[in-house]
Amino acid sequence: MPTLEKIILASRSPRRAEILRSVGWPFEVIVAGVDETTHKDEAPMDYVRRLSVAKATAVAARLDEGLVLGADTTVVIDNHILAQPIDEDDARRMLKLLSGRWHEVLTAVSLIRAGHKSDPAVAVETTRVRFAAVSDAEIDWYVLTGEPLDKAGAYGIQEKAALFIEEIQGDYFNVMGLPIRLVYELARQV
Repeated sequence: MPTLEKIILASRSPRRAEILRSVGWPFEVIVAGVDETTHKDEAPMDYVRRLSVAKATAVAARLDEGLVLGADTTVVIDNHILAQPIDEDDARRMLKLLSGRWHEVLTAVSLIRAGHKSDPAVAVETTRVRFAAVSDAEIDWYVLTGEPLDKAGAYGIQEKAALFIEEIQGDYFNVMGLPIRLVYELARQV
């Protein structure tokens, strides 16, 4: 049985907390509170890496010790970032873009040891997801559930949107927001 060192999760994501709990990984939450605005012409991979590092380092700077985990997830289609929708209309727009198509979910994870002068260990997981063709009525129904409003790409694979997912290639937990196997591998290095 591996020993899992307590993690300080630099995120308010209930899905990340749920994944850590499901594998029995002890953790506490300290929200980083970083600006998640994309930079002009920023590539999706660079965007998630930058934010995961910013979250981890912001929280680590407040602590004397501890293993800090920063993570950021985004949905990418046609090389465009679909972050969290700003409102219901934006969620509808995103879901129409995804309808009947493949897209990628990118999650960057950064681990840094507070109190040490070292760079964070950073890695990015990519999972391909194929969304079913969904009607306007199905999109309206899903948006009215409220689920899309706090999720990158306006959907949560582990909730009602599971009805619309035809196929995934890669890590399911990545699509939920935390590729736990990747976190485990990085934690063993740090």
